[in-house]
Amino acid sequence: MIEIYNTLTRQKEKFETSTPGQVNMYVCGPTTYNYIHLGNARPIVVFDTVRRYLLNKGYQVTYIQNFTDVDDKIIKRAIEEGEQPLVLAEKYIKEYFKDADALNVKRADKHPKVSEHMPEIIELIKELIKNGYAYEVEGNVFFDVRKFEGYGKLSGRDLDEMQAGARVEVNEIKKDPMDFALWKKAKHGEPSWPSPWGEGRPGWHIECSAMALKYLGAGFDIHGGGYDLVFPHHENEIAQSEAVVQEDFAKYWMHNGFITINKEKMSKSLGNFFLVREILDKFPGEVVRFYLLSTHYRSPLDFDNEKLEASQRGLERLKNCYNLLAEASGSSEESIEASEVEKQFEDQLVHLDKSFEEAMDDDFNTALATAVWFDLAKEINVYFKDKQNDNATASAANLQRAKDLFNTFNQVLGVFKADQTTGNILMEEKDSGDDELVDQLIQLVAGIRQQARKKKDWDTADSIRDGLKELGITLQDTPQGVKWKR
Repeated sequence: MIEIYNTLTRQKEKFETSTPGQVNMYVCGPTTYNYIHLGNARPIVVFDTVRRYLLNKGYQVTYIQNFTDVDDKIIKRAIEEGEQPLVLAEKYIKEYFKDADALNVKRADKHPKVSEHMPEIIELIKELIKNGYAYEVEGNVFFDVRKFEGYGKLSGRDLDEMQAGARVEVNEIKKDPMDFALWKKAKHGEPSWPSPWGEGRPGWHIECSAMALKYLGAGFDIHGGGYDLVFPHHENEIAQSEAVVQEDFAKYWMHNGFITINKEKMSKSLGNFFLVREILDKFPGEVVRFYLLSTHYRSPLDFDNEKLEASQRGLERLKNCYNLLAEASGSSEESIEASEVEKQFEDQLVHLDKSFEEAMDDDFNTALATAVWFDLAKEINVYFKDKQNDNATASAANLQRAKDLFNTFNQVLGVFKADQTTGNILMEEKDSGDDELVDQLIQLVAGIRQQARKKKDWDTADSIRDGLKELGITLQDTPQGVKWKR
């Protein structure tokens, strides 16, 4: 049974979909005026993983992630670059997909753009005016927040307290400082569209409401985004949507925590952000994704290179383990009678499968799920060691069980690239000439260590052994001489 922490109710709730077996999700995508930074990437990876797990559980998932390609920030950036706003936005949409692909993020079922949904946006605003929740002034349309009884229920804020402490743009034409724009009157040089109130463009909040309602309808299952969107964006989405549909806009509201730099929120406005593109120059996409999933999605995640390096080392261990599994599969056989080692290993696989599911069922706890993945790798390594000590061949059935479980964990967490048909992790192609050279180098280093041992230079011998171990090479001193394995 999946439980989700619902921002709206401030507690974990049993996940029950509106339609049995079907999940409808809407996730706020980026405003496309620059390359995405790591803070933008976190919700993209988090909700891609949520979607993957729901698919793994057997749900049919309709996943919508928008692009905000009409926005003040885009207009400002376009002026700076001497570019048309929609052309600039389209450029960064293409760049977004490059970064998303590197992070192994699946395409949404639909990526709607604001610029392509003006009729739906205008119709929604017309309904709000008709229902008495919005008003037009001099070609602008504003939402009347005091008309909506439940305003503040998502963020838990009181409207009067918000007004007293808010930094609201001075605008004398609004009835209330907290009222927000649904439609903005056209300004010279800005993109605009015709409407019943004159040329203009939509406000930010109405855009997502219109697109979510078009593709999913009211009462859809999950609305996701970063915690910084709780207020005002998602609060305003609820108000304007429910003022029209007169029912719950979405059932479960999920928000991921901030990425911080020295405990301060990463953001473009503060200038303390790291572009994903820059990070990908130093680390593979699989490492960045693994790092983003190493902490529970609701917790803050502090950025530094050391944590990415630790994620890289961890992934190498997992990759080496999977390579070992794949290589062993070709030389395994099924024993007539299962040994105690085989039975214990099979029991461990069943236990780890259950533990992984329990972790993900508990509000998509990827931090705990990745720990289970490492436990699986450990058990596989112990199993191979036990079989080696017994001078026995590994069971083909257990190897396949372990391999299937490894692939399942990866299908959910989406770290390694996988075959589209089988779901198996794609092995890296190796150059046989390079492998032969590496083998010779390891033998050379092992020989130098043996010479140090003969001279009783134990510090040097131990240093070489430990250094090789860090690289994934294990040396074994036997009566027949030194042996090594990856």
